[in-house]
Amino acid sequence: MLALHLLQSALVHVNTLPLQDILREEKWQKRLSDADRRALSPLFWTHVTPCGRFELDMNSHLARAATASTVPGPRTVPEAEAARSAADGGSGSAT
Repeated sequence: MLALHLLQSALVHVNTLPLQDILREEKWQKRLSDADRRALSPLFWTHVTPCGRFELDMNSHLARAATASTVPGPRTVPEAEAARSAADGGSGSAT
């Protein structure tokens, strides 16, 4: 429920900015009555595509990330023992 409130708040913020710009124009100030202005709401989402559109090309491969080599792998036995020893204060005793 909290995520929905956050999404609505962000949408209202994003929609308020262009709405304010439009309402500053003299053309719209003359055209809208007080009742029209009261009826305006910044909570509209017709310009949002919730599912988006994704095109998937099954005939091409994604390039492997260059950062793949920076991801640490599993620890080897000596590394794990050194880490445990450092956590124990260097006593070297296994518990």
